[in-house]
Amino acid sequence: MRRADRHGWRLTAFVYMPEHVHLLFYPLPAASTIDRLLKTIKRPYSFRIKQLLIRHNRRLLEKLTIQQRPGVMTFRYWQEGPGYDRNLETEAAVLAAIDYIHNNPVRRGLCKRAIDYRWPVARWYLGSAFAADLDLPRLDPLPPEFFTLV
Repeated sequence: MRRADRHGWRLTAFVYMPEHVHLLFYPLPAASTIDRLLKTIKRPYSFRIKQLLIRHNRRLLEKLTIQQRPGVMTFRYWQEGPGYDRNLETEAAVLAAIDYIHNNPVRRGLCKRAIDYRWPVARWYLGSAFAADLDLPRLDPLPPEFFTLV
């Protein structure tokens, strides 16, 4: 079971970029708070990255280790602070966010069309067939009743 599922959230759009990630979740009626969801996602991912850096003796580990307070050093993979989280309250805002996420690689010059990006999430939205990448998160479509709730 996915971590988001355990917290009552469904991933509906995402894009991996070279130095950041965009995620779009929608909550089910009994969803946990967004801070609990993010902690559930970020903590294990950060741990795995740190273990890879240690195993491969990468200098990046040293750069990502910061002084949290005097005498306490901490590995910090994620940007400090909550990120750019916000609630989308209209159908137009949700659809614009999905479009922004899908087109982020195009705007950055990583591909010509969103459907050509390495991780073909935009193709999934168009209903196009593509070879499933088992390393990618599972996407859930927005339920039809979602737009009656916003």
